[in-house]
Amino acid sequence: MFERVKNWFKERINMDDLPFFRTPDYMYHVGDWLGALVAGAFFYTVISGLILLLYYNPEAGYEATQTIINKVPYGSVVLYSHLYGAYAMIILAYIHMFRNYFVGAYKKPRELVWILGVLMLAITLGTSFLGYSLIGDVLATSAVDVGAGILSSMGLGFLVPIFFGNYSAGDYARVLGLHIIFVALIGLLFIVHFFLADVQYGMMPSRKVKDKVPAVYPKAQWTKFNPWWPRNFIYMMSLVFLTWGFILIVPNLLVYLNGLPQIANPFLNPKPAPPPNSPAAASVTTYPPWFFLFLYKIADFPATLTENIVIGVFIPLIYLLIVPFIDRTDELHPLKRKLFTWIGVVMIVFLIQTSLWGDLAPGVPVTWSQVFEAYLPPAIISAVGIWLIPPPSKANYKALVNPLTMLGFVTITIMFVGSVFEIMVSPSLSSVVLVGLFASAFVTLGKLLSPYITRTESGSVEKASISGNESKLIIKKNIAEILMIVLMIIAIVIAANMWTIPTTGYFSNLFGVDLGILFVIIGEEFSLYHYIVYKKPVEPEE
Repeated sequence: MFERVKNWFKERINMDDLPFFRTPDYMYHVGDWLGALVAGAFFYTVISGLILLLYYNPEAGYEATQTIINKVPYGSVVLYSHLYGAYAMIILAYIHMFRNYFVGAYKKPRELVWILGVLMLAITLGTSFLGYSLIGDVLATSAVDVGAGILSSMGLGFLVPIFFGNYSAGDYARVLGLHIIFVALIGLLFIVHFFLADVQYGMMPSRKVKDKVPAVYPKAQWTKFNPWWPRNFIYMMSLVFLTWGFILIVPNLLVYLNGLPQIANPFLNPKPAPPPNSPAAASVTTYPPWFFLFLYKIADFPATLTENIVIGVFIPLIYLLIVPFIDRTDELHPLKRKLFTWIGVVMIVFLIQTSLWGDLAPGVPVTWSQVFEAYLPPAIISAVGIWLIPPPSKANYKALVNPLTMLGFVTITIMFVGSVFEIMVSPSLSSVVLVGLFASAFVTLGKLLSPYITRTESGSVEKASISGNESKLIIKKNIAEILMIVLMIIAIVIAANMWTIPTTGYFSNLFGVDLGILFVIIGEEFSLYHYIVYKKPVEPEE
């Protein structure tokens, strides 16, 4: 049956002739497909946004939001997952961007791909801010007030009515219009970005294959790789459905968490706050959406608002746009580009640190000494840490720096910095012990991280024979087939029960949880099918 469907599409669309990039066997892991995850989140958000557009009345933003949540069948499921689809897109875009930053994917000939990606992230943040404002609650109004204040402080007050219209009266027509325009702009940039990344240059080869620029496969070599249809398509669909599943599951479970502490609300609460003119609004601590908490805190710094925005926003953005032209080395390994690696680590640390600071102390002015105490230690510690890690000294050393590795490094750095900050603020025996523990962990990490980053895959390690691998693979494929059947049965049971869930009311979000589980199962089915059909006993590097 599947073969007939596959051949039908293959004949009608001429799948084999599509100029999409052919993929080497070793690239079928999520680290090389982060762009597909971002695209999956983007398409889900667009689809759910179009559904919401059928019911949303921009002239009465808050009332329309409440109508969607309480009266439209499964409206809250669509609304909350639309919100978290945007959140997922932002998080995945950050991971995608910094992953490409550390592997040097901005270098020749991918400069334009990189620049488009940075612009898309910036526009995504603006689009998400506008979409968040459409809710019309006290938090959205407060966030728009902050945005309007920033524009006015920069001498761009004339843009406030153009961007936000008469939002203070509950009319979000202008915000909705710009929200849709920005989404369309992301779509246009995505087409160009995808064309350049997939059709022109293809996926970036592993450093085992290319450790210096230009990191591209010659087009003549592409014929050796797997065609886009059907293997790449099946693998991509597994990632897309898994992404959609978690976008549905997470917010529709979080909606049942009540009484969250104030500091958790920006990250974990998908429900709207009270309307801005209600008595309940007076008891709400206002804060922007979590992805702009860093901007919220930057506004508390002692310089003028314009200077703070330039330092905290425009300079990092300009740096990211021009980094392909100032990092002129041919090296791709992050430890052979230590200055730029350090800047990347510092940017991640500062982004997380400032966001948490904005969440813990919103609207509290800070002094320059506090700014230096907060930001100088992680910058120094990161520099020392990166300097201590030796670059690979042998040609056959294989770098394993990836987002998880960098996240671990960042986490340890933040914990170490936090303990240093604690001893500076309130010195005590316990804070001394804390610093000692985290300092030990940091030094230990430096020793442990080095062999991971420069882990060798030398010939001294004997590989299992092909015949042995084939036997093990057959067993694994048999298990995968059984898992596919089990998952299919579970999916049928869930699908049969989910239609009994009320369309509105307290329990309606369980429909979103079940639908998300179904998507996860479908994604796993695609993944298992990909494994059963295409997995080879030995998948060589090149």
